[in-house]
Amino acid sequence: MTVHIANDAEGMKLALEWAAKGLYTTSPNPRIGCVIVRDGRVIGEGVTQPAGQDHAEIQAMKDAQRRGHDVRGATAYVTLEPCNHHGRTPPCSDALVRAGLGRVVAAMEDPNPLVAGQGMARLAAAGIEVATGPMADEAHEMNIGFFSRMTRGLPWVRMKTAASLDGMTALHNGQSQWITGPEARADGHAWRARACAILTGIGTVKADDPQLNVRAVDTPRQPRRIVVDSRLDISPSARVLEGGGTWVVAAVDDPEKEAALRAAGAEIIKLPNPHGKVDLPALMRELGRRQINELHVEAGGKLNGSLIRERCADELLVYLAPMLLGDAQGMFSLPPLAHLGGKHSLKFHEVKQIGADLRILARFTTQ
Repeated sequence: MTVHIANDAEGMKLALEWAAKGLYTTSPNPRIGCVIVRDGRVIGEGVTQPAGQDHAEIQAMKDAQRRGHDVRGATAYVTLEPCNHHGRTPPCSDALVRAGLGRVVAAMEDPNPLVAGQGMARLAAAGIEVATGPMADEAHEMNIGFFSRMTRGLPWVRMKTAASLDGMTALHNGQSQWITGPEARADGHAWRARACAILTGIGTVKADDPQLNVRAVDTPRQPRRIVVDSRLDISPSARVLEGGGTWVVAAVDDPEKEAALRAAGAEIIKLPNPHGKVDLPALMRELGRRQINELHVEAGGKLNGSLIRERCADELLVYLAPMLLGDAQGMFSLPPLAHLGGKHSLKFHEVKQIGADLRILARFTTQ
C-alpha cells in the first residue's frame, strides 16, 4: 500500500512508527526512525540497528536504493538530529550530504554534546534545507532515557509496582501471585523489555527468587539484571544470576562471597555510603557511566522507599487491581510526615485500563 505524506507532521509520525521498531534493540544508542519522501511518496524507510550497525538514515537510503529510487532532492524525516561525529559508525550528516538530499526535517536536536546542533549545521552548510521541531514531544518520549543520560549523566528510572486499590502489594505472609491479571503482567514485561536494565533488592530475591527477565513478550535481547545487596547475602544459586552478567551492588568486602558470585558469572560493584548501605545516588551515576538509558525497578517497599527518599526515581509505573487486601504490605516504605510540605509530589502522565486493571504512569515533580 502506497502511503501519501501530505505534510511534515505526517512524515514525522511515520518516522516515529519506524523508531518504535527499535524499542528493544538500539540501546545504548537512541531509537531513531527515518523515512525519505519525494513528491509525497515514501521511497525509503529505516530504523537504527543495534550498536555498531547502520543508523536509521543509512538504512532508509539503502532501502530507497533497493527500491530503485534516487534520493537526490528528496526530503528525509528523522526523529533525532543526524549525528555529526565518528563513533562506532561514520557521521550520518556526511552520508546525507553525499547522497544529495534536498531537505532534512528532524523532530529534535540531539542532546549528545558531540552532536548538539552540529549535525543540522553541517547539512545547512552543504546547502540542504533543514527544519527541527515536528512531533518533538513524541520523539522525546521515545528516547527519554537517552535524553536523561545525555543531559544529567543518569538513567531514566521507572519504578514498577502492582497493587490493590488500597495500595497493597502482597499479604503479610508474602503471597502476591497474582494481584493483577494476565494482560497487566504481559504489559509489565513489555516495559521490562524496553529497559536497558532491571533492578531489584536482596529482599525480593530472598522472598521470590525471581528470574527478572522478559518472558511474556518477544524480545531479541534481555536487559541487564542488577541486585542491590549491601551485605552480599545473595545465594550463588539464585535464579537472577542464571546465565551470568548480573551486577550485584554491595557495600561490604567479603572475598569468599565475592569469589562465589563471580564464579556464578556476576560482577560485584561496591558503592558503600557512610551508613553501610549501598549509595543509591552513586549507583545511578555509575549506571549512567555504564550507558544505561532506562532503568526498570521491580523491588519491595523498602528499596522503593529508599530510592524515592534519595530522589533516584523519575516515574512510577503502577498497576492497580480492582480489589482490596486490607492491612498488608505496601508499595513504598516511607517515614510518616509531620506536615504536608514533606510530601513527594507527582503528576499523572498517562492513565490507561489494561485488561481488568488500571495502569498509571506518574512522574515526580521538582519540589
